[in-house]
Amino acid sequence: NFVRIFSGKSNFLGSFWFTLKISVVNIILINVLGTLLAVALTSAIRAKGLFRVAFYLPNTIGGLFLGFVWQFIFVTGFPAIGQLLQSGFFNQQWLGTESTAFIGLVIVSVWQNVGYVMVIMTAALMGVPSDLIESARIDGASAVCTFFKVKLPLCMPYITVCLFWTISNAFKMFELNYSLTKGGPYGSTNSMALYIYNDAFANNKYGLATAESLVFFVIIMLITGIQMYFTGKKEREYQ
Repeated sequence: NFVRIFSGKSNFLGSFWFTLKISVVNIILINVLGTLLAVALTSAIRAKGLFRVAFYLPNTIGGLFLGFVWQFIFVTGFPAIGQLLQSGFFNQQWLGTESTAFIGLVIVSVWQNVGYVMVIMTAALMGVPSDLIESARIDGASAVCTFFKVKLPLCMPYITVCLFWTISNAFKMFELNYSLTKGGPYGSTNSMALYIYNDAFANNKYGLATAESLVFFVIIMLITGIQMYFTGKKEREYQ
């Protein structure tokens, strides 16, 4: 079974490259957008509590349910908007081509998970001592400089949590993948978790699926271990 996986007789390595690609995009977008939202919601704006609830709400909805809702939006909702606005952008076959299906999965995944990072980073930014921020301002530091040189280094333990969560979540993508595209079109959006599921429960290849699961576990362990090492090193630098 291991020989079959690494000899190219199965498409497991293809699902790995797709998972790696979408994971990198999701990790970057979720963490950057979540941090930007946290910065906005810790500033002096009105109705901050309402915005926090609105952005965090998708994270509380199950992935399967969310996927079916967005499938309706991509298949029916966007074309209706496209006809109304006479816009070719909305009239695309969002789940029918390799590139648009990839973009669709990224949109839904980011929309679902960005609220979690926002909540963690909001707590992190609110915990930064105000006297340090005031000292930076007295020394003439701009808001951008204060954020990158004072606030962000002090938030490293929270950033470690966010990165660990988004990495493990991205690599374990299954529910959205299953409900939105089922790995299509032509297997181009087959994540590793979905591929293993299909081998085990659709193709009855339990031995092969077990071997794939072990390889999957080792990959996630290595990636998260490397991430924890480097972010832990950064934490120690800023202590």
